[in-house]
Amino acid sequence: MNINLEKMKTLKLKAGILALAMGMLFVGCSDNDDPQPDPDDNQESKYVLITMSSNVLEKPGYATAFDELPSGNIANNGSNALQGFGFGGWRPYGNWLFKMFATETPNTLGIERLEVNANGDVTSGQFIAGDNTTNGTGNFVIVDENKGYYWDGASPLKIQIFNPTTMSRTGDIDLADVVNQRGADEAEILYRAIGQKFLAVKGGKLFANITYATTNGTQKGFWDDFYDDVYIAVIDIASGTHDKTIKIEDTGAIAYINDNNMYDFDTNGDLYIVTQGVHPRGEGGKSKIVRIKANETDIDPEWNLNMDDIMDGGKFVSVFAKDGKIITVIPKERIVGGPTGNINFEDIWEFYSIDIASKERTKINGVPAVTNPGAAYGAIEIDDKILLRVTTKDGSKNGYFEYNASTNSATELFKVTSGGSVSGLHKVNIGN
Repeated sequence: MNINLEKMKTLKLKAGILALAMGMLFVGCSDNDDPQPDPDDNQESKYVLITMSSNVLEKPGYATAFDELPSGNIANNGSNALQGFGFGGWRPYGNWLFKMFATETPNTLGIERLEVNANGDVTSGQFIAGDNTTNGTGNFVIVDENKGYYWDGASPLKIQIFNPTTMSRTGDIDLADVVNQRGADEAEILYRAIGQKFLAVKGGKLFANITYATTNGTQKGFWDDFYDDVYIAVIDIASGTHDKTIKIEDTGAIAYINDNNMYDFDTNGDLYIVTQGVHPRGEGGKSKIVRIKANETDIDPEWNLNMDDIMDGGKFVSVFAKDGKIITVIPKERIVGGPTGNINFEDIWEFYSIDIASKERTKINGVPAVTNPGAAYGAIEIDDKILLRVTTKDGSKNGYFEYNASTNSATELFKVTSGGSVSGLHKVNIGN
């Protein structure tokens, strides 16, 4: 999300939706590098909606499966809804619904897979547990149905390997030597990790951020970068060996530690990554969206979006890419962190479409300013429809708007009238 962790201890959202894997925004592109498999439209489908009923650390909420894409006014807390915790957002993969927090027990970090049956029942399924004291535990990425990677705060210099079908840990990659290639003797670096905030798979490579933090407390790894650049290890998936380490220059705070993984693949396979900036309270400063081209493994030195070129005191918190365009939210005023700030729960975030080639940005018509999407994806794609998550502070808007690229406008598709703030919607095909 892009909530600062201090605030995350008291308020937390992603529909708003805290701790920022695993994010993206933004899921739903289909391209050769994006690991999302294409759904089988010939099977019976369910549309699963999650909402967060209270903006607190436990992220209580509901999940409901609908037979059709919702429209009009709907309730998400009916008798057939699953009620539980950790509903600030999720990170679906194909027909699987993963999230970084357990449903049945509050504030439990790891990887959970929700199950949906033909009757529309949503239940909490298997869970891979990890260190519950370190934020970022459960950050994950999936290669295919048999292999994925995740980070566990219990072993911060290793990347864990798991089987997403059986939901079992199968091994790890020890990358301590890679992390210690720089800063091993720096006394101000108090905490080191790899994969805590950013894990992505592209072109047979695993990309994992390297944390060099100046704190070692409850917020370690967040808004406390030692270096002026963000470092990312590139690991060959087939061999499990380190290829090289690349960097995003002059920025900080890559992604976050919640279900919104803050990166996305364009239709052509280019990867776009959010960095939230260098301010210690998560208030931006040098926040960027950068690119790794489809057939490359280095940060593209010729292209980036810099929030400081758009406004002072802002940052990026989401990204959705499709057909050479980016959809994101941009604050209309300087952001202020902390429990009384505007960063998370005020209507200051406005939707924009940005042409990637020219960097020309255009405000999307028909959509009000919204609260921070936090752990939720700000934009998704379902049934070839681009949907924007639109939630206002007063609740007058709380659902998804359908985006029309030809007019750069959006209209309300449905509104949730009970059950909390929308934090996720995904189509699953029953039987896979």
